[in-house]
Amino acid sequence: MNDAVSLRDLFATFGRIGLLSFGGPAAQISLMHSELVDRHRWLSEDQFLKALSFCMLLPGPEAMQLATYAGWRLQGVLGGLIAGLLFVLPGAAVIFALAFGYALFGDLPLVHAVFAGIQATVVVIVLQALWKLSNKALKTRASWILATLAFIALFFLGVPFPLIVLGAGLYGYVSQSGTAAPAPVQGHPRTLRTVGIWAALWAAPVALVWALDHAFLTQIALFFSQLAVVTFGGAYAVLAYMTQAVVDTHGWLTTPQMIDALGLAETTPGPLILVTQFVGFLAGMSEGGFGLAIAAALLTLWVTFTPCFLWIFAGAPYVESLLSRPRLKGALEAISASVVGVILNLSIWFAMHVLFSDVTDGRFGPAVDLGSISAMNAGLIGLAALFLILLRLPLIATLGVMGVIGASAGLAGFFV
Repeated sequence: MNDAVSLRDLFATFGRIGLLSFGGPAAQISLMHSELVDRHRWLSEDQFLKALSFCMLLPGPEAMQLATYAGWRLQGVLGGLIAGLLFVLPGAAVIFALAFGYALFGDLPLVHAVFAGIQATVVVIVLQALWKLSNKALKTRASWILATLAFIALFFLGVPFPLIVLGAGLYGYVSQSGTAAPAPVQGHPRTLRTVGIWAALWAAPVALVWALDHAFLTQIALFFSQLAVVTFGGAYAVLAYMTQAVVDTHGWLTTPQMIDALGLAETTPGPLILVTQFVGFLAGMSEGGFGLAIAAALLTLWVTFTPCFLWIFAGAPYVESLLSRPRLKGALEAISASVVGVILNLSIWFAMHVLFSDVTDGRFGPAVDLGSISAMNAGLIGLAALFLILLRLPLIATLGVMGVIGASAGLAGFFV
């Protein structure tokens, strides 16, 4: 703990970070570095980088977990709670408002036209994420092979995403060798108690809805709890798996609604994985109206982010030891490589559903009717690429402009 940092200062700083954390993990991590290392000097450069490396080992949103770790290092568990919650809650409040508006007005023709522009932008956003991650993760022949195999397994064979992550992690773990001795594990006497408390908090609402015999909320709790364990590689990596489950398996949402959800989540502060809250809300709406939608969204939030506090508070005392283990690093690198293939699958999936009105499930993956292509949507994707890639407009501005262009096309009577 750092006694020089008051809870008031901690609250003010992480409140600012939470309100300004637009633009995805890279922008959020850069903002935290500016505030915590450069401006306040609460963490050294080495401490910040080690904390970031530790958070990248964990499932879940690394930026939110980095904020939680920083708060924990400065003011213990209370500091971690303040920092983590302030990073999530502003975005969660905005997502609630957007979800309410979408549920009320999303079927109106003009709103549909607006989202045609946003959906086109999402296609380009995911392609950008694919490009950035591939440049970082694909540096060896083995990494390229892992990414290819992950894409084939997911797109053509329908292998579940958790199995892909598990297989890649096991391969990276057993194939990595290192001569450096890892730092000795220094046990923390409160670790078991910490794990017990946070595991109980995580499980409590799951057990409650199960005890109440509420089948839908139990499905929501179990499904998003599972996502919280396998979300290595960020929200883009898990979206393909989530889309398949909520669209094909459960029938809670349609694919266009999933793309809309991601587009709206991109406009909010906080971690992109807040898209799960939007999905939970719409799933509840389709099952039983606004009351169930609110319950499903709150339950989704709980089981998505409570595990993040568990990972941080239980693992923080062991950062030095964990970061010194070559096999663990090998597992993370293999998972990152496989995630490139997973995001490629997501890119193609989204592009197919935006460009073509007739997409079916074939024997070996999704198939399209080439005659069902939308020239208008293809043009919108081209415009989004122009704004984001060539002109380098800010993401929020691009989403706004593309929404206006989509609405204008709808008012003009173009097919979108």
